Amino acid sequence: MSSKKGGVSLPDRPGAGDGILSRVSSSPIVYQGKRAASDAAFVAKKLLKSTGKAAWIAGTTFLILVVPLIIEMDRDAQLTELEMQQASLLGTPPRAAGAK
Repeated sequence: MSSKKGGVSLPDRPGAGDGILSRVSSSPIVYQGKRAASDAAFVAKKLLKSTGKAAWIAGTTFLILVVPLIIEMDRDAQLTELEMQQASLLGTPPRAAGAK
């Protein structure tokens, strides 16, 4: 009998540990399934962690190397466009894009 205050307590059943649930949970197939799920979770965690690191490296590399290049190319295109507008206003023929 349980020693709880208040309420109704039921007697312990004889052979309660011999139920189907206790037999299934100690099965080698269940053990292998739990182990496979644990291994899969571990691999997924490591993969997410390394993917996050790779994304951080790629993002910062892009910001440091590629963004300044894009800004400089845009600045050069704006300068070329401005020179062409000035040349058309002054009536001189526009220079070739590669000639300086």
